[in-house]
Amino acid sequence: MNFVEELRWRGMLHDIMPGTEDLLAGETVKGYIGFDPTANSLHVGTLVQIMTLLHFQQSGHKPVALVGGATGMVGDPSGKSQERNLLDEDTLKGNEAGIRRQLEKFLDFDCGEKSAEIVNNYDWLRDYSVLAFARDVGKHLTVNYLMSKDSVKTRLESGISFTEFMYQLFQGFDFYYLWKHHDIKLQLGGSDQWGNIVTGTELIRRKGGGEAFALTTNLINKADGSKFGKTESGNVWLDPVRTSPYRFYQFWLNASDEDVAGYIRIFTLKTRNEIEALEKEHAAAPHLRVLQKALALDITTRVHSRKETEAAVEASGILFDKTATEKLRTLSEKMLLEIMDGVPHADVDRDAFSEGLNLTELLTGKTSIFPSKGEARKMIQAGGVSINKRKVNDANFSVMADELLNGSYLIIQKGKKNYFLVRAR
Repeated sequence: MNFVEELRWRGMLHDIMPGTEDLLAGETVKGYIGFDPTANSLHVGTLVQIMTLLHFQQSGHKPVALVGGATGMVGDPSGKSQERNLLDEDTLKGNEAGIRRQLEKFLDFDCGEKSAEIVNNYDWLRDYSVLAFARDVGKHLTVNYLMSKDSVKTRLESGISFTEFMYQLFQGFDFYYLWKHHDIKLQLGGSDQWGNIVTGTELIRRKGGGEAFALTTNLINKADGSKFGKTESGNVWLDPVRTSPYRFYQFWLNASDEDVAGYIRIFTLKTRNEIEALEKEHAAAPHLRVLQKALALDITTRVHSRKETEAAVEASGILFDKTATEKLRTLSEKMLLEIMDGVPHADVDRDAFSEGLNLTELLTGKTSIFPSKGEARKMIQAGGVSINKRKVNDANFSVMADELLNGSYLIIQKGKKNYFLVRAR
């Protein structure tokens, strides 16, 4: 597989330094990407870089993931509007361990000379004195050169500390160090990292008299202008504790038709023929969301597991399943609440269910699901009200405690699309 062509047809390639394709065609190359260890989990925004390393390895090359244990203490100003909090050493070590566990789900760390590897720049920067760094690195790059980079220029008005101004020198030295000691000739990254990466190739040329190369991938821009990887609740993480498999699956399932054609190329290993076949199927019946389902199934399985994905798929369909009453009883409280996230809710005294609570009273007096008893009765008798996905036609039906899901919840459906969550307290 030709690595550059693979990125090109998938719409991932942004910029490439002259000579890079010749380098990749002629030998097994070691290439690296840096990952920011400011959390103990990566998020979907880093998946482009993870997939880049995966394609790199499958093309016959050796991928190296650099965890920025030292630069994480400084903070990369690229794409940032303000200074970031600095982390302590113990926190960064814990974050590195979490990142490694996630990378192991994508990259092969046990396949001979092409095995993936993780390095940490804290190992070679922690004992470097300020004076030595200024003499060995700083003298090779002018202030004018550093100021010309977009990551610095965009911060000049709001202000940039000397700490963050130094970031590109640190990243440039990382490339130099890996080139000299690990024979790494290629750095990859997002398009916003081009300036930092080129600083590394320039330092290798000026300080080491050598040659190194750069390749960047496109940043993800959503069709509606919103930021990729963000939801109302924040980042979508790869860690199931931070973002559950269900929410992770839903994130991909909810991709727009305008975005999903690009996503399925970038975030899966499906071939061109497989993707084009899915696109034809999707175009014939867009309402079935064939592309979204294929994408969500593939990436959720890789990040989590087949079992977790199957549970997420089943939970995703419950609200659209007219016979899901028994399935609802099998859901954990956590999954149930995730499915009903954002749905209007009301609290009702648990004791009210002990001897049976009149349904009409529940829908009006105990909650405000209906504005009046007359309207509630009319809708019930017309078959427009369901309790836990079971239609109830009797306005005098008594809702007993054994109806409560997980001993505490009722899902009330009003009409076809309006859901309410009743919590017994």
